[in-house]
Formats: sequence, C-alpha cells, structure tokens
Amino acid sequence: MTILTIIGGGAWGSALANLATKKGNQVHLWSRRSSFDLDSIITTTDIVVSAVSMKGVVATVDRLLALQLSPSTIIVTVTKGLDPATTCTPSQIWQNAFPDSSIVVLSGPNLSEEIQQGLPAATVAASFDLVAAKQVQNTFSSETFRVYINQDPLGTELGGTLKNVFAIAAGVCDGLQLGTNAKSALLTRALPEMIRVGVRLGARAETFYGLSGLGDLLATCNSPLSRNYRVGFGLAQGKSLEQILQELQSTAEGVNTTNVLIDLADRREIEVPVSHQVYRLLNGEITPAQAVLSLMERALKPEI
Repeated sequence: MTILTIIGGGAWGSALANLATKKGNQVHLWSRRSSFDLDSIITTTDIVVSAVSMKGVVATVDRLLALQLSPSTIIVTVTKGLDPATTCTPSQIWQNAFPDSSIVVLSGPNLSEEIQQGLPAATVAASFDLVAAKQVQNTFSSETFRVYINQDPLGTELGGTLKNVFAIAAGVCDGLQLGTNAKSALLTRALPEMIRVGVRLGARAETFYGLSGLGDLLATCNSPLSRNYRVGFGLAQGKSLEQILQELQSTAEGVNTTNVLIDLADRREIEVPVSHQVYRLLNGEITPAQAVLSLMERALKPEI
C-alpha cells in the first residue's frame, strides 16, 4: 500500500484522491480548510501530489521545505501553468527546491468532472526517474484510468500548459459560431506552435503528438467543462474577462499562461501568432472578431 498526501482540495485533487483510494492506497487530501496539520502526516508519505493552482505553487514548495520533506518521497505535480516571476514550469520550481527528490509530472486529457463520473480516460506520468514514474503509474492506474509513462517531463508539462491558451481561442471560435472548418484550422495550427515553443525550451517534439500534447489540446478545446474554453466563449459573447472569471469561481490558468508566454516568446524570439492574438484579446487590445481577422490576414506562405 502506498501512502499519498494530495495538497489541494479542488476538483482535480479530489478526483486523484478518489482514483488512488480505489486502488487501496492510503490517501490524505489536504487543503487550507483541512482539520489536520500537514506536518502530522508528511513524514510518513510516500508520494506528495501538488494539485494547487499556479499562484499557490511557490507557497506550497516553501511549506514543504520547512517541513523537511524526505528525499525518498516522490513529488508529483499536476499544476498547469507558468510562473510569472521566473517563467518556470511547476516541475522546474519543485526540482530547484528539491534537487535530490524524484519529480513526476502527471498530465493529459483529463477533465476532472468526467473522471469523477467514472468515465474512461488516460494520462501521462513523466519523469527523468523511470522508477518513480512507474510507481505513480501503478498508484493511479485502473480499469477506467490508464497511465502511460515517458522521460520528458518538460514536454509533458508544457503540452498541458500551452493548450490552455489555445482553448481560449477555441472558445472564441465556437462563441462566434465560425464553424467546424475554422476551428479545425485553428487547432491544426496550434499544434506546431506548441511544438515550436516546447522544442526551444528543451522539450522533445514527439511528446506533443501524445496524450499530454495533442490529446489534451483536443479535450480542452472541445469541451464546455474546460474553464479556459469558457473564457474564450464568454469573450465572444461580449462579456468582460472580469465577469467571466467571477462566474467561473475558479482559476482559468490560460489567462496567466498567455501573459507569461508572450513575455517569454518575445525575449526568446519565438513566433506564436495564435497566442499573440489571444494575448491582445485578453488585454483588451482587440475584439474577438478582430483577433480572428488578424490570423486570417497573415502573410501567405507554405504550410510546412
């Protein structure tokens, strides 16, 4: 039996707790509202899962540093975002803080509401430490939740992070009722943009063709269960970003990710035309219709 501590009591943290519990593991689900102290359980924990929002990652890291987490404890991060201060991914922040620990990224086309309903899904556990990745794989795999492994944590993480930007664009596309042709073209061009960013940052191109890249892109860009999709859809309906976020009553990581990505792309001179239009839209520089028009008016060129 594996002992897990899942930090973050949101929808995804709760879904992962249910998956691990069904496998017969001992699971502690901790949040700021929990009735027990984190330090009372952390010393006996085999796997720590960080299921907090991007803005809570640094505080969570600091909390575990203060508790002197054992180097043998596997750290799993399921957060999808980029740190505004450093442009680092969550796994990079965890690895910098715990250089002797095995860090595993868990990411894929995983809409938490569907998983809570017991609907079938698949995901990826990625780590430089294959033994740790396999332990996470065994901990969460079930008849309805299949876990694959790879050794590209950065690519796996960036796939899950960058697709949130394109989910906003997809929501705009559907909100404006532009049709299947337009949305198919958008998603097809989004994939090489993801790959272009990922490869420049050190990820493997082939990772983005898998579950954590293309798979997550398709799921998030086609479902109203996606908060980022709903941001784009709401903007297309004329709602303000502030109104949409208030209605969601939860975090849409794509908003922050877009701003950090554009800063990163500008400094590294990475071409991100779709992301750039999403950035302009979120910051009130253009309307949803103007964003689509800007993409259609780009200079003609070969597809590849």
